[in-house]
Amino acid sequence: MSIDYQFDVLIIGSGAAGLMSAIQLSDNLSIAVIAKDKILEGSSYYAQGGISAVLDPDDNFESHITDTINTGFNLGNEASIRFMVEQAPQAIHDLEKTGVKFSNIDNKYDLTTEGGHSSNRVAHVADKTGQSIQVNLLAQAKKHKNIKLFEEYVAVDLVVKENKSYGAYVLDKNSKEVLTFSSKKTILATGGASKSYLYTSNPDTSTGDGIAMAYRAGCKITNMEFTQFHPTCLFHPHAKSFLISETLRGEGAKLLLPDGQEFMHKYDDRLELAPRDIVARAIDNEMKVHGFDCVYLDFSFKEAKWIKSRFPTITKRCSELGIDISKEALPVVPAAHYTCGGVDTNIDARSNIDNLYAVGEVAHTGVHGANRMASNSLLECIVFAKSCAQDINEATLDKIPHAIPKWDDSRVAPSREKVVIAHLWHEIRLIMWNFVGIVRSNNRLKSAYQKIKQINKEVDEYYQVYTVTEDLIELRNLAQTSKIIVESALSRKESRGLHFNQDYPNQLKETGNTVITKS
Repeated sequence: MSIDYQFDVLIIGSGAAGLMSAIQLSDNLSIAVIAKDKILEGSSYYAQGGISAVLDPDDNFESHITDTINTGFNLGNEASIRFMVEQAPQAIHDLEKTGVKFSNIDNKYDLTTEGGHSSNRVAHVADKTGQSIQVNLLAQAKKHKNIKLFEEYVAVDLVVKENKSYGAYVLDKNSKEVLTFSSKKTILATGGASKSYLYTSNPDTSTGDGIAMAYRAGCKITNMEFTQFHPTCLFHPHAKSFLISETLRGEGAKLLLPDGQEFMHKYDDRLELAPRDIVARAIDNEMKVHGFDCVYLDFSFKEAKWIKSRFPTITKRCSELGIDISKEALPVVPAAHYTCGGVDTNIDARSNIDNLYAVGEVAHTGVHGANRMASNSLLECIVFAKSCAQDINEATLDKIPHAIPKWDDSRVAPSREKVVIAHLWHEIRLIMWNFVGIVRSNNRLKSAYQKIKQINKEVDEYYQVYTVTEDLIELRNLAQTSKIIVESALSRKESRGLHFNQDYPNQLKETGNTVITKS
């Protein structure tokens, strides 16, 4: 049977990791980049803070490495961390070559600091770093005639034969047809899974697609219990979890209770610059103890003109919602923000399935350990996308088998009960928020596991009967990924970094990664 599309490399995801991979690949390769929404829609575009790198003469690699290891509670892979940190300055220069213009003062990088960093090493483009990176990477990708961009195409499942990847089945959202995208190499760049939670800073695309597809294909999925909750998302009915960058705290913003009292001194000597897990738990505890709906972040002691210049995006959005950031404190709450675990890879982004790679938030490279240090995420995207592309450029490509079957939907029918999908979607996110949130317990995790396991059964039965839609694909992936998160959390018998279990409050001296594979 004929193959719908055939490429040398298929990249699933169009964020910073996906686009950087595409432009670093050889011009001799035919490349497809598929995006489930518009090309620029995704977590990378909305990243406000910056990208960390040793660019100051007074800073050094060892300090960046140590900060990353400490923030990750000694669970990070030191070799991977060293590789990332030592490649970081070049990553900045690579981005500049694409057109990214980092903020500077007197022809020097305007470096700032964020939680976990012991030096100013966060390069940024005002407060819209991700947007600048995405726009410029996309512009570069469009210049390459060998790169074909597909908007509004949703991957359904990977094509795997004898532990080798040969592309994916992909839903064209407009034609409603599932097509076969066959490839000699496949790169997952699908982002994280924070939409598993009721409250998240992430866009709607973050449904764990790549993690779930990789799991179903037989990949090792590592450390999924470590979901990072961003401490400060704007608490407003119309804000849709708008992120208030950690850089505000880096520039001196204070966390306050509704009566104006500071509280971070009760939790950590680093105050507002403590790592995100500590700040998020502190806010969560104050809200639960006192029954508050939110806490406040105060930046009003800074000069209004400087605030508007340094944080134009945040100032503008808050103003639209009737909040003057230069005169009043911002109401904030924690929200699910970043998936530290993912598809297990080496520094070349290879998974345990031949020809299948993973880059960016979907991957577990080992650089984050039990907690991601601020602004290491965009760095991870750029560094490992480059090493991934280099590995593929130097590889001998396998031939695509002729026996790849086309998608078979002859035994399914369109559903007339879309309310089922909406109900199960909401139920998963509610369970995850209430039972697998910032503070956990054995009973809550066990209860969550039974509920999520039953939902997975219902979703699988639904999937076998009805025609696939974008909503059904995302629900299936969300359910699968949520189950992996709970299984991982249950298997860790300690509290470490982002995983805090009241029944195991201590951190073990010797511990390893949690690995989940399809049984």
